[in-house]
Amino acid sequence: MSIDPDTYDAQLKVKVSKTLEEFSGFGVDAIDVYKSTPLNYRMRAEFRVWHDGDDFYYVMFNQETKEKYRVDAFPAAAEVINELMPLMIEAVLADQELKRRLFQIDYLASLSGQVVISLLYHRQLTDEWEVAARALREKLRAKGFTVEIIGRAKRQKRIIERDYVVEKLQVFDQVYSYKQMENSFTQPNGLVAQKMLEWAVECTRGSHGDLLELYCGNGNFSIALAQNFRKLLATELAKPSVESAQWNIERNEISNLKIARLSAQEFTEAMKGERVFTRLKQQEIDLQTYDFQTVFVDPPRAGMDEDSVRMIQGYNTIVYISCNPESLKENLDQLSETHKVVKLALFDQFPYTHHREVGVILEKKY
Repeated sequence: MSIDPDTYDAQLKVKVSKTLEEFSGFGVDAIDVYKSTPLNYRMRAEFRVWHDGDDFYYVMFNQETKEKYRVDAFPAAAEVINELMPLMIEAVLADQELKRRLFQIDYLASLSGQVVISLLYHRQLTDEWEVAARALREKLRAKGFTVEIIGRAKRQKRIIERDYVVEKLQVFDQVYSYKQMENSFTQPNGLVAQKMLEWAVECTRGSHGDLLELYCGNGNFSIALAQNFRKLLATELAKPSVESAQWNIERNEISNLKIARLSAQEFTEAMKGERVFTRLKQQEIDLQTYDFQTVFVDPPRAGMDEDSVRMIQGYNTIVYISCNPESLKENLDQLSETHKVVKLALFDQFPYTHHREVGVILEKKY
C-alpha cells in the first residue's frame, strides 16, 4: 500500500539485476529496460467496499495476512480513477438503491480518459437500480468524465450503454485504437504497454514470411505487428476477446490479419493434422496458405504446454513475452534445444511489486 516515487529507480534496479541473473544461463548478458512512470500508471483498479454503520469506504487486503486496509486514494491508479473514487463513494452513500448489498467497485480506464465503472452486488439488480445508475452516469458526465456504468450480480449483467473503453496506443508515429472490454484481460500499465508494442515492432522489422500469434487476446500485439509481415494469423480461445479483436482489426483497417478462435493446444492439433476444426472453415482460414516463419506468444502465467512449445520450435524466430519469469525459464529450457536467446527485455508493468514482465527473442540454431 506504500508507494514512494523516490524509491522507484532502486526497486527497478533490483528487478533488472534479478532478471539478468536468472537468464544468464541462456547466454544473455544485456537487457533492454522499459521503465514505468512512478505514479498513476495502472489503468485498472479493483476495490472491495466496506459497510461500517453509516460509513462506507474502499478497502484492500494484504494477500498474506488478510489484513484489511482502508483506501481513500490509490496513487498507483490513473489520475482519472483517483478523481472518480471519492465521487463514487459520495454518490453511493446518497442513494440506497446503489448502495444496498454492493460489495465491490472496479475501474477500467484508458490513457485518453474513458472509464468503465463496474458495481458488483450480492443481490439481483432491478429496473430501479438501472434508473439510479443512469442518473449517476449523467451526473458524472456533467462533471466532465467520459464514463460508463455496469452492474453485476450472480448470473446478471446490466450495461448502461456500453461495457468497454476505446484505448489509443501510440507505436512510434502510428496510433492504434483498441476496444478493451470490462472484465477481460488488458495490459494494466498503458504507457508500458506502448513500449512493449514498440519493442515487438522494432525487433521484427525486416521479417520474412508470415506471423503466427498464440494467446492474442484482443489483438493487441498482432495489430501493431501487421506492418512487418505479409500475412498474420492470431489465435485466442476467449470469445469476448475474439470479438474485440475483430472490432480492432476493422477499426484499424488491418487487411492482412485473421483471428482463429482456438486455444494454443487446438492450433497445435490443427497444424499436425490431428483434428479438423469447423471454426477455421467458417472463418475462411486455410493453414496451407501461410508461410509461418515467426511466432509471437504471450501466454498466461502457467506458460506454454509441452506440445505447443514443441510446435513453435519449428519456426525460425520466436518472440516470447511472459508475465511469469519462472514459467518462461521452464519453456526456455526446452526451446533452447533448438533456439538461441538473442535479446532480453524487462517491462516494468507493476512497480513496487515483485512482478516482472519479461520479453525474449529467440533465433533458430543452424
